[in-house]
Amino acid sequence: MQALVAIALAGGRGVRARPLTLEGPGHIRSKAAVSFLGRPLIEWQIAAFRDQGISRFYVAANGRENRYQVKEALGYGERLGVSIRYSRPRSDRHNTGSGQATLAILEEYDLRGHALVFPTDSLFEFDLADLVRDHLTGGAVVTVATVTRSAEQVAGTYGAVEIDGDIDGGGWIRAFVEKPPADVLARMPVDPARVPINAGLYLIDCARLRELGATAELGALAGRQLDWGGDLLPWLLAHGHKVRSSPIGKIGDLGNPRDYLLTMAEAMGGGYPSLRLPGEPVIHESSLVRRDAVSGMTLAAKLASGLVQVGANVWIGRDVEVGPGVVLDDCYVGDEADLHPWCRLRRVACLDGTIIGPGARLSDAHVGMMAQVDSSLLRPTVIDGFTALGHEVRVDEGAHLTGVTVYPGVSVPVGAGVPAGARLTG
Repeated sequence: MQALVAIALAGGRGVRARPLTLEGPGHIRSKAAVSFLGRPLIEWQIAAFRDQGISRFYVAANGRENRYQVKEALGYGERLGVSIRYSRPRSDRHNTGSGQATLAILEEYDLRGHALVFPTDSLFEFDLADLVRDHLTGGAVVTVATVTRSAEQVAGTYGAVEIDGDIDGGGWIRAFVEKPPADVLARMPVDPARVPINAGLYLIDCARLRELGATAELGALAGRQLDWGGDLLPWLLAHGHKVRSSPIGKIGDLGNPRDYLLTMAEAMGGGYPSLRLPGEPVIHESSLVRRDAVSGMTLAAKLASGLVQVGANVWIGRDVEVGPGVVLDDCYVGDEADLHPWCRLRRVACLDGTIIGPGARLSDAHVGMMAQVDSSLLRPTVIDGFTALGHEVRVDEGAHLTGVTVYPGVSVPVGAGVPAGARLTG
């Protein structure tokens, strides 16, 4: 096999992930550029694939935000020791989906070998050599990386795969249904406890896929709409082309706040070895020597005396002020954040400049840049249930938010009576 290249798909609008994918009202943040443990997500992906031997990357972008936010994060790859090229801006007007964008990259750069196609809103744990071996067995046009989920998790969310063979050993794909509803999934010949799903990661034969793309039928489909899951895979199977399944270790979906937080906690706990994360707390030296206004003690002294408790899976960035009585577990805390005395955070992502008030209790929450959670020991604020606060959100003292989505710049008054699961857009 010729040297393998990779194609990143950065074309969505990040609707499921909002407010993580909103910088401000009307200002979109590309999913690929969303901050994950202090770095753009796509940077983690590129580094992990590079460590498995891929050195040439192509970004199929669509829209100004996707194109230039990714380019700002990655440049042309010099800093990461790889080569990165981008789709032409003029191609955006022809973009009809992820499948069409892939075909366009193949033509633009005359790719004829094999390529790894990946989405930019997920993390993957897999062995590239195993994926290549499965792909070359029998000469597939496309090999789909698969994992298993329960039928309850799959219905309406993931693409379900029917495999001719052992789902743990890979095999030929007989049928593929994109995001089947529960009643359709119930009629599929799959084990409801372990339904194989499309992980969104593909190994493709570039030359053969280009030949198919040049046919009148697939060309016409690409002119109307051609997504990988909804259109291209079903078309390949319907026309008898070889599509193979290859099981991989894990996929971490970061396309919505809930999955983002669960994947973050799992990654910090060592669940994604390919990211090469340390297996112990990461606290920047500038934060260790910073004194808080209440006790006057450094964080290092508070940790030594037990006045601050930090769990194993915690990252604390630069110049973070941490008051006495603070408890952190499975948390990422960005630069210049303020954690006031006796607040407790569990499985929380606090981006740069966040302010968490005294006695606040946060669990399963995302707090955007320069967001402020007011609280007091007499009236503690409680935020839980996978609540996501956008950048510069302010939450009043004594509020209780469960599963709430708050768009950037919105203020949440304590008397608002926000119901669980509400979406506050302005």
